[in-house]
Amino acid sequence: MADYLALRLSEDEIRNISALGLAHIGDAVYELMVRSWLVMSGRATAKGLHKAAVGYVSAPAQARAASKLMAQLTDEEQAVFRRGRNTRVNSVPRNASLEEYHTSTAFEALFGYLYVKGEIGRINELFDMIVIE
Repeated sequence: MADYLALRLSEDEIRNISALGLAHIGDAVYELMVRSWLVMSGRATAKGLHKAAVGYVSAPAQARAASKLMAQLTDEEQAVFRRGRNTRVNSVPRNASLEEYHTSTAFEALFGYLYVKGEIGRINELFDMIVIE
């Protein structure tokens, strides 16, 4: 991903985005990264791309991915993660526990935050930690 994909927002504008707003953006950023990675790495056939992507973007999968990252997050990133995790949600998908859903919301908020800050390199670092096994 190139830096020009990132939004240019001030620190105040970023702080004013709700945790759910950041998670909404982060969900799209992370899913695009997963889909791109699956296609470019040949990890799935055209027929199996959707199923393979769901294996990475579901709430339980994102909660597992978050556990891989926690020790590597900066204090600022941990604060964003906590803010996302503590957000009240109105519904939880059937395939996820409440804890998994809160963790996945935090994970998405982190990716959204980094995206709106323009920290594409950091997003790529974190993504590599998730997919390189």
